Amino acid sequence: MSIRKNQLEANKLQKRLRRNVGSAIADYNMIEEGDRVMVCLSGGKDSYAMLDILMGLQKNAPIKFELVAVNLDQKQPGFPEHVLPAYLDNLDIEYHILEKDTYSIVTSKIPEGKTYCSLCSRLRRGTLYGFAEEIGATKVALGHHRDDIVETLFLNMFYQGKLKAMPPKLLSDDKKNMLIRPLAYCRETDLIALAELKQFPIIPCNLCGSQAGLQRNAVKDMLIQWERQFPGRIDTIFGAIKNVSPSQLADTELFDFTGLELDRSAVPVDNDPLETHIRALNL
Repeated sequence: MSIRKNQLEANKLQKRLRRNVGSAIADYNMIEEGDRVMVCLSGGKDSYAMLDILMGLQKNAPIKFELVAVNLDQKQPGFPEHVLPAYLDNLDIEYHILEKDTYSIVTSKIPEGKTYCSLCSRLRRGTLYGFAEEIGATKVALGHHRDDIVETLFLNMFYQGKLKAMPPKLLSDDKKNMLIRPLAYCRETDLIALAELKQFPIIPCNLCGSQAGLQRNAVKDMLIQWERQFPGRIDTIFGAIKNVSPSQLADTELFDFTGLELDRSAVPVDNDPLETHIRALNL
């Protein structure tokens, strides 16, 4: 592939990601005038991409908002503490590195062979929520993308018996923090391509990432196979998450099934219901 063609593809990729992030922000009113957005930076491709795209959008946005990058150093053995500060020092952005040994807590509480993700996530979230209040952040930006959201939908269905995923925007239970997921419309393949293009200094997760056989990996593999067999299926599934019909499900708290009553007052009397049905179908 020629240098010119490579550049054109790179430009298309970045425009597509900016468009996707901009659309998600607009659709869910994620960022408002005067917001102070805490961008949670893990060292993975997704959070690097989120910060990069948000900084680009900030320059041309019709509203003014601040960005603050925050990393939580969980004291995992071998964690390269110098990588993120070195990267962030080259950006025109306020940043903070929090140090909290959640690694020791997680490994002491979870039996060997079990997945750490749930407890690790809760501890990390609690620390970040508290810091967001401390620095006056009005929004907390997380780097979950479209594929993460779809995977979570199936994880909850298969293993929890619940029909839920990750919302693009969420008010915390205590109502003290507003979470946003600006990458909600972005495909993981695009984020991988951006990481390669920008040469982000990726830091692998040696806590949960080192555990084989995670449920999420099984769901990811299933979705990859579906996408290969039926291109566009993940887009369709994500579209379904945005197009819910409560009356066509079975949750009695979400829809009042017990209160349903017949009402034939508006239906004209017809001696031939089959003929009426055929006309309705334009047959």
